[in-house]
Amino acid sequence: MTDTPSSLVVARPAILTVDDDPSVSRAVARDLRRRYGEEHRIVRAESGAQALDALRAMRLRGDDVAVLLADFRMPGMDGLEFLEQAMDLYPAARRVLLTAYADTEAAITAINVVDLDHYLLKPWDPPEEKLYPVVDELLDAWRATDHRPVCETRVVGHRWSARSHEVRDFLARNQVPYRWYPSDEPEGERLLAAAGADGRDLPVVITPAGEALVAPGDAELAGRVGLSTVPATDFYDLVVVGGGPAGLGAAVYGASEGLRTVLVERTATGGQAGQSSRIENYLGFPDGVSGAQLTDRARRQATRFGAELLTTRDVVALEPAGSARAVHFADGSEIRAHAVVLATGVSYRALTAPGVDALVGRGVYYGSALTQAAGCAGQDVYIVGGANSAGQAAAYFARYARSVTLLVRGPSLTTSMSHYLIEQLAGIPTVAVRTCTEVLAAHGDEHLERLDLRDSAAGTTETVDASWLFVFNGAAPRTEWLDGRVARDRAGFVLAGPDLVVDGRRPPGWPLDRDPYYLETSLPGVFVAGDARASSMKRVASAVGDGAMAVSLVHRYLEKP
Repeated sequence: MTDTPSSLVVARPAILTVDDDPSVSRAVARDLRRRYGEEHRIVRAESGAQALDALRAMRLRGDDVAVLLADFRMPGMDGLEFLEQAMDLYPAARRVLLTAYADTEAAITAINVVDLDHYLLKPWDPPEEKLYPVVDELLDAWRATDHRPVCETRVVGHRWSARSHEVRDFLARNQVPYRWYPSDEPEGERLLAAAGADGRDLPVVITPAGEALVAPGDAELAGRVGLSTVPATDFYDLVVVGGGPAGLGAAVYGASEGLRTVLVERTATGGQAGQSSRIENYLGFPDGVSGAQLTDRARRQATRFGAELLTTRDVVALEPAGSARAVHFADGSEIRAHAVVLATGVSYRALTAPGVDALVGRGVYYGSALTQAAGCAGQDVYIVGGANSAGQAAAYFARYARSVTLLVRGPSLTTSMSHYLIEQLAGIPTVAVRTCTEVLAAHGDEHLERLDLRDSAAGTTETVDASWLFVFNGAAPRTEWLDGRVARDRAGFVLAGPDLVVDGRRPPGWPLDRDPYYLETSLPGVFVAGDARASSMKRVASAVGDGAMAVSLVHRYLEKP
């Protein structure tokens, strides 16, 4: 089989010809190349199986195929069998059967079997009279159809697959363009067939280069779609652990002030704020900004100043290493730095109600899960939580859903949600707020189907039909890996600065002849910023401020430890 250089693959649609007779195959390809070679790739195969392999590879790359020409009489797989299978991969490609005079009846039958567009008798000389007019007409018809190539990453999965949801969420939060194909729809089935996978192998991710990843982990996926996962060196001036607003703020200020800075994030930059559909009280954005937009700008700003951003790296330990600080990863590797900023943020607390855990990713989601918004169209959505993140999600999902019900454990929203957001929700007729209400249980087989709710004020319970539950339940710090290394409060939030000095006494084991700096932890040279810090405000602006302040304290520490 011959092909044109890979640098031209995307620009030119292909014309594929298959014939088991090498001399005939070469002759067809020669005539086609003479007339169409400048604007089309001419791909030649000498068996149906070889031609199908070529089509699968082109399908995975997102290439276009305009015309298929197949010889009728081929051993192993004849032309009709080939064209029938090729239809599953390229249904829009025009199909031509090459036949001898004796096979014209079979060719006519094939018009109905494989929706044949034309058949050509061999020999086709002269091509100017017998071949080119037919191919010209087929190419014109093909160009009139919608056959635009898909250049993004493609994800094939099941709507109620937890891992399929995780992959979509991972790509979306990392700003990787992708297109979603349900595995039970025709295009999804064609992509699975091209990848040699089936419904048990979901999700399947197909990269822009045409590589098929079957049920990939986050680290493998990140490496294949162009995200950085490996540090450029083993020593830095500053390591920032966590990529939320505080971490991104520290990375921007650290890099802009000349520190060799690396930000390490285990999933995606942005943190909880990055999942927010709309942030309307952040300084400088009078019309509001989505968490994804704010995250993308901050990430680009950090990299422009020279900060290095690593994804899918899980930090599991931190320890002093002489004057440096060592950060250990889950895979056993480590990097070191003069100073560290902990910006690990918080995660939503898990609902302990029976049935919830089994349905996570299958109707129950922690955080906004904006990738699921379109699927909520015309349906009833329930949201657990009474803080700003829950309110922002309610306003967003109200654009799609038939109704949105906010389930709030407390007696009102006023103690946990900003006034502007409370007023906004009151003006949306499809949003209802149920106070003093909690989820008792979740039910469903393949996906969430019902919720048991309890009204603590009325002392009543009820069961409601529900396919969608989004949880914004409290804040649990991601600091368990710091146990025994830095001081934390009873809830796990990191103590820093004045909180470490009790009755004029510095924290136990503190080695320096000075008090800890304001954001400095009980381990000198390690600072904490954002929501993971005890007594922090849990707001985007304050988190960014913490990140900036932490860098100024890092400079002070580096100048005089």
